[in-house]
Amino acid sequence: MTDGAPFFRLDWVVDNLDMLAQRTGEHVVLTLIGVGFGILIAFPVTLLIHRRRRLIGPVLGVAGILYAIPSLALFGLLIPVTGIGLVTAEIALVSYTLLILIRNGLAGLDGVAPEIVEAATGMGHTRIQRLWRVQLPLAVPVIIAGLRIATVTTIGLVAVTALIGQGGLGFVIITIGINRFFPTAILVGVGLSILLAVLADRGLVLAERALTPWARAGSGEG
Repeated sequence: MTDGAPFFRLDWVVDNLDMLAQRTGEHVVLTLIGVGFGILIAFPVTLLIHRRRRLIGPVLGVAGILYAIPSLALFGLLIPVTGIGLVTAEIALVSYTLLILIRNGLAGLDGVAPEIVEAATGMGHTRIQRLWRVQLPLAVPVIIAGLRIATVTTIGLVAVTALIGQGGLGFVIITIGINRFFPTAILVGVGLSILLAVLADRGLVLAERALTPWARAGSGEG
């Protein structure tokens, strides 16, 4: 940024709408991959430790360690093995979702009242039927609460992957904004990241309402 230059340049934004749209799309894709693979890993692990309680401590311990590693340090550990690129970025992003998803999934399943499970058993439901028809539906609010946190967190972390050639809006924030001392790019990149986080969070709230119609009926919502 040079002396006398405006702090925010709307003309730059208008001239770079295509690039901003492209980087926003990349940001969304990186987030979806990270959260998607996080769910694919966390879901079976959650079911396993819910059934085999002795595994809760070790699993949450490992997930907690992964969550606590700073992103740059994790990149440093991964790059010699997986190189600089998408795989390294996604391994890091997935790692940061696991603790949140597993912990909330377990809390949701544990929060189902035992008498409800016993009633389902008395009605002749098998273990699988109890899980899919009773326990998971009742655990949805807590599970989606964790998914909301994991998604918003991942949207923020995606920007850091610009340091290894990914990043989506992180490219705008870091490469164009910080490295070139250009405040407009920083503001636009951060603003779009926040907008994505808000939209994702609201979308998951709507998904929760659609999946739990009995909750709306119980609260008197139309």
